[in-house]
Amino acid sequence: MQTSILAFVGGTEIMWIAIVVLVLFGAKKVPELMKGVGTGIREFKKASKDVQDEVQRVMDEPERPSTPAVRPPSETISHSPKA
Repeated sequence: MQTSILAFVGGTEIMWIAIVVLVLFGAKKVPELMKGVGTGIREFKKASKDVQDEVQRVMDEPERPSTPAVRPPSETISHSPKA
């Protein structure tokens, strides 16, 4: 059975994590750090939405019939009688 580690994180654990981050990085660096995290999450969501939109666009396209390969004029066979 697979469980997520986030299933075991409660209010007390989040408080301890916040205290540790505050002690490690200091009060001046925490807003900067959170801004970077927010920017990363925003970019990830945008990329994820772009991929989903592309997949949906491809799925919505009607199937095109395959066309036979066209030979260049130099490779066409002439059926003229030889003299």
